[in-house]
Amino acid sequence: MRIALIGGDGQLGSDLAKNLEGKDVVLLYYPEFDVTKFGKTKKILLEIQPDIVINTAAYHKVDECEDNASKSFLLNSIAIRDLALICREIGSVLVHFSTDYVFDGKKNEPYVENDVPNPLNVYGVSKLAGEYFISNITRKYFIIRTCGLYGEAGCWGKGSNFVDTIMSMANRDEQLKVVDDQKVTPTSTAELAESIVELIDTDDYGLYHMTNEGECTWFEFAKKIISFTKKNVAVIPIDSKTYGAKALRPSYSVLENKRAKEVGITGLSHWEEALKHYLIKKRYLSS
Repeated sequence: MRIALIGGDGQLGSDLAKNLEGKDVVLLYYPEFDVTKFGKTKKILLEIQPDIVINTAAYHKVDECEDNASKSFLLNSIAIRDLALICREIGSVLVHFSTDYVFDGKKNEPYVENDVPNPLNVYGVSKLAGEYFISNITRKYFIIRTCGLYGEAGCWGKGSNFVDTIMSMANRDEQLKVVDDQKVTPTSTAELAESIVELIDTDDYGLYHMTNEGECTWFEFAKKIISFTKKNVAVIPIDSKTYGAKALRPSYSVLENKRAKEVGITGLSHWEEALKHYLIKKRYLSS
């Protein structure tokens, strides 16, 4: 089985590459491989002839997407349509990642795969459009919605992730002001990658929610980071309006891994356990 991994140097892509070691994997990196360039993308994938294409490329600077809607839809929607068309032509399975931001947060309990999306921002709309293109173009796909990713490689394009940013600020003894009115589930890319590799060995195609277990606000997440590492810095809760982000976020975007559990995929750990493991791996915390 040959696998083409788009974005193998990114936060999730790096952990997927580690978990795919020993398999026939072709790593594809930007800018040499640019999913927005249809002709070149098709030529390369036709040469590789992969059985599976895993796409981790995305424009995920949520606030920037508000001012760059055309770029957001180009990368998160149109390029995904093109990938789906190419995969259908060569008979490849397409694995693609989406977001909890396809929901508006009004449900106030974990969202399952058949809940109706209603995104609040450009990023969420563009990711949902990408989902719709895939599901209407090809039958052989895995769409994985996830939430609050953090991994050792850091977020490509952002340069860091939430955990590393909090630790960096704490090491400078900076006061931390963190949003306390958005509930999420922080998710370890290391654990997510393990589940993805397990999933793609099946033919249980379709839409999946995959996150760590449990839920917290970003403030509670930051407090737990500080608590685990015993940093002596103040963490102050603020609301989204005070924070002043350009894009609206759902107040509740926790996902329930319903379908993954139904098909027998090994469950991810509770977010606190995953966080502690990450802090140890990054040597923020001794074992």
